[in-house]
Amino acid sequence: MTKTMFGPAFTEDGVLFRLWAPLHESVSLKIEGSDPRPMQAAEDGWHKCAVADAGPGTQYRFILPDGLQIPDPASRFQPQDVHGPSEVVDLAAYRWSTREWAGRPWEEMVIYELHIGCFTPQGTFKAAIERLDNLRELGVTALQIMPLSDFPGRYNWGYDGVLPYAPDSTYGRPEDLMALVDAAHERGISVFLDAVYNHFGPDGNYIPSYAPLFTDHHRTPWGHGINYDGDGSEMIREFVIENAIYWITEFRLDGFRFDAVHAIKDDSSEHLLHALARRVKAAAGDRHVHLIVENEENDSDLLERDADGEARLFTAQWNDDMHHVLHITATGETFGYYADYTGDAGKLGRTLAEGFVFQGEHMPYRGGSRGKPSGHLPPTAFVSFIQNHDQIGNRALGERIMASSPTNAVKAVTSIYLLAPEIPMLFMGEEWGAREPFPFFCDFDEDLNEKVRKGRREELSRLPGFDADELLDPTAPSTFAAAKLDWSKRASSEMLEFYKTLLDLRHRRIVPLLKGAGGGKATYHSEGTALAVDWFLAGDRRLHLDANLGGEAAPLLRRREEGETIFRLGGRDGGQLAPWTVIWSISGEGMA
Repeated sequence: MTKTMFGPAFTEDGVLFRLWAPLHESVSLKIEGSDPRPMQAAEDGWHKCAVADAGPGTQYRFILPDGLQIPDPASRFQPQDVHGPSEVVDLAAYRWSTREWAGRPWEEMVIYELHIGCFTPQGTFKAAIERLDNLRELGVTALQIMPLSDFPGRYNWGYDGVLPYAPDSTYGRPEDLMALVDAAHERGISVFLDAVYNHFGPDGNYIPSYAPLFTDHHRTPWGHGINYDGDGSEMIREFVIENAIYWITEFRLDGFRFDAVHAIKDDSSEHLLHALARRVKAAAGDRHVHLIVENEENDSDLLERDADGEARLFTAQWNDDMHHVLHITATGETFGYYADYTGDAGKLGRTLAEGFVFQGEHMPYRGGSRGKPSGHLPPTAFVSFIQNHDQIGNRALGERIMASSPTNAVKAVTSIYLLAPEIPMLFMGEEWGAREPFPFFCDFDEDLNEKVRKGRREELSRLPGFDADELLDPTAPSTFAAAKLDWSKRASSEMLEFYKTLLDLRHRRIVPLLKGAGGGKATYHSEGTALAVDWFLAGDRRLHLDANLGGEAAPLLRRREEGETIFRLGGRDGGQLAPWTVIWSISGEGMA
C-alpha cells in the first residue's frame, strides 16, 4: 500500500485506520459486523484506530458525533457505491508482469481517449483489455482514460467523482484496473488518467462535514472553490497531491490529463499546479511520466521548457484552438465560439505553426483577450484532435464529426492532425468512423437529475449545435446505452485502413523528427482555402504541408513541392491544388 497519510495502512499489528477530521473532537470507526469503536484524536485533527483482526476485504465506515456514517475519503474501493462502506484493499498484493516498464518518450505518443463504461459493451476494465491488441495494431501508444474516481449511480462521464482514491466499482475492482495497466504496458502502450482537482461531484462528498474542503474566497463554475490556500489548506493540498502520486506509484500510470486547470484557484506562494507537477515528477523518478493540462486561458507559462528542452512543469496542453479550426474546415459550422475561428486558412496555419490562435488578442465570443504567446514552444507542447468527449458531448445530440461531414473533408483534416508535429489524440471509435453519439450522461437521485436536466439545457443553449427540443435526457439509461461503441461495425470500415496508414507513416517518418525539436522556427502562409506550413525540426530537417481545404481548386502557395513527398491526398494540376488536397513532404539533412 502506498505510503500516504490518507486511507488505511497495513502494520505488523493489523490495519491502522486514519481520518483527518479537524472539525470534530471525536470520531468512531465501525467495522461492518461489529460495534463502533472510538478513534484516538490528536491535536492536528487526525483520528486513528488500529485493528488487529482487520485486513484485505474488511469493510468499514467512520461515524461522526451527530451519527452520520461516512466512507473513507481515501477509500481504495467502494463495493456498494459512494454512500456504502469502504473496503480495505492490499494493492501491494498485485503481481506486476511489467515491473521494468519505464514508459515511452513524449514524442512517440499517439493518444486514444476512452470512457471505460462505453468503450466495450461490458463497460469494464477486464473487457477493455480484450481490445488492446486492436489499438496496438492501429498505432496507438497511449490510453487516456476518462475520470475513474468513484461517482454515485450506475453511469457517469466521471467528472462527478467524490472519492478520488477509489476507481468506480461499476468498472471492476482496483486489481482489474491494475491488470488493464499491466496489459497495456505489455503491448507498449502508456496509460494516462483524466484527473479532476477543480471540484467534487454534487452527491456523496462528505468531506465538508468534517474538514475545511471549500473556501468562499474563490468561485468556480461548480460553486465555492476548493480550499488550496486558506486555513487548513495544507492538508487539503496534501490530499490531492498524494492522490496523484498514489495513481503513479500504486497503479503505475504514465501520467495525467488535468481537467480545467484554469478553475483551480490558489493564491499560495506555490500554486497547487506547480507543487503537483514538481512532486509527481519526483515520485516518478526515471520513468517517463507526462502531465497534460486542459486550460481555457491558454496560459503558455505552464508549458515552458528548460535549457535542455524539457518541460519545467507540464508536458502539453489540449489545444482547443486546433480543434475549432479543423472542425470548421470539415463541417462548415461558424456559429457560437466557432465564429471567432472563421476566415481563411490562416488561423489553421497559425495554430499549426505557433500553437494557439489567440495569443493575447481579443476574442469576441469571450468578450475579452485570451491566451499568451506560444510560438516559442515546440509543437509537441500541444495535443491536437478533431474530437474529444467535450467537443462531442457538448452538443444537443452528442453527435460526432463523422455524422454530418463529407468524407473527403474529414479525411483531409484527419491527415493534417495525425501527421503534424503536434501530439495527436483520437477519441474512441474515431478510427473506424463510429457514428455512436457521446452525449453527457449521469445517474443521480430524481431531485439532482432534474437539476442536471435544467442545467444542461441552460449551459448548452450558449454553445454551438444546441436545439432544446432535441436535447437528450442526460439521466436516462438509454442515453448512456447509446454511447457504447458498436465494435461489430469496425471490420467493414474503409476509414480504419486510412487511419492505420497515417499512423504507420507518423511513427516511421514524423516521430524521428520530433526529439529535440524546438519552437519558434515554423512559418505559414495562406490564401483563401490554400495553406502552406513549414516546420524546422530535429537534424536540420524540414517538414512541409501544402493543402487546399475547400471544395474548389486553389493555388499551390510555393513555386514547387519541396523534398520527398511522403503523403498525398487529392492532387494538383500545375500550380493548382484540387479540392481537399493535403500533401506532406520532408527535406533537409538526414533524410531517410
